[in-house]
Amino acid sequence: MSTSEHVRLLQGNEACAEGALYAGCRFFAGYPITPATEIAEYLALHLPRRGGVCLQMEDEIASIGAIIGASLGGSKSLTATSGPGFSLKQEGIGYACITEVPCVIVDVMRGGPSTGFPTGTSQSDIMQARWGTHGDHPVICLTPSSVQEVFYETIRAFNLSEKFRIPVIVAFDEIIGHTREKVVIPAPGKVEVIDRLLPTVPPDKYKPYDAAGSPIPDVPPIAPFGTGYRFHVTGLNHRKDGFPTNDGRLIQEEEERLLRKISKHSAEIIKYEEYKLDDAEVAVVSYGATARSARRAVKMAREDGIKAGDFRIITMWPFPEERIFKIARSVSGIVVPEMNLGQVVYEVERSSKGKTEVIGIGKVDAEPIVPGLIFDFIKKALNKKAIGRKGC
Repeated sequence: MSTSEHVRLLQGNEACAEGALYAGCRFFAGYPITPATEIAEYLALHLPRRGGVCLQMEDEIASIGAIIGASLGGSKSLTATSGPGFSLKQEGIGYACITEVPCVIVDVMRGGPSTGFPTGTSQSDIMQARWGTHGDHPVICLTPSSVQEVFYETIRAFNLSEKFRIPVIVAFDEIIGHTREKVVIPAPGKVEVIDRLLPTVPPDKYKPYDAAGSPIPDVPPIAPFGTGYRFHVTGLNHRKDGFPTNDGRLIQEEEERLLRKISKHSAEIIKYEEYKLDDAEVAVVSYGATARSARRAVKMAREDGIKAGDFRIITMWPFPEERIFKIARSVSGIVVPEMNLGQVVYEVERSSKGKTEVIGIGKVDAEPIVPGLIFDFIKKALNKKAIGRKGC
């Protein structure tokens, strides 16, 4: 392993794999699927060189099960897929949520539903990332917009997963996955890498879901299997010792704790980028590859004398609703471009609480949303403002 910073020309999928290796991932299980396959191919070459394991499983269901098992054994683990495979993983993701097993799931988004358009780009899985599995459960989902950011956000995904004992999703579209850009890979140790909390009590005193006294509120330490700590893991609602319970009070307390360990740390988890919003009359809320077009559209608007600004979502879930509400109070319109027919636009509308008009741009033709189209909608938002003033 290099001991100094180095520069590479990498595809987004390759940068994701490099980020996983940097974060200490030592186990990958997956199944080939366009447009995510390069992640598995890259790790098949490089993981064994780091003393890790890369497995091609028989399907996506087996893949999510394998990384849960590897994580329980103490290995940082990863799987990567796209839309149909992401659907198949949902029961396993729910299992990882309730059993609080750290792992990372990468979803390189393509068109759908069903097989859809395997080689086309899309931002179709944003709501599935939040609500795909059943029941009340915590969710962290990151949406990088460049190849370099894929590298760093993959590291952050592992850090958040390990710190909060939660499966973390990294969702980027096919454009980002297959774009090649310059990536600076920092020297080992330059970027913080977080490992999970280990128990400080002896095996006979250990309870896998007891967060009392934990240095991270509501996050219990987790002991790797094979280290002398024996404990029960089940997808059923359970007591602090891991065994099932039918006690409604305990079930309520445990499920509230699951949500609380993320909600109480949302300020630490939520990440976004703002551009020229201080005096903006129209805001664009964007993410993924579409955010690159949004930034150019805002620059076009500024060149045309229109006060536009851009809010780029990097942490999609938990959603940055408080910041969007503040933006909504200061602008006359928000434009939300996305490569689907309406997902994040409704979250922006909900977060705006009626303070401004929210206009969506939905596109599912497997082509990117270009800056000119977003610029046209920025002008439409301004025209609606002018019409409203005239009618007052």
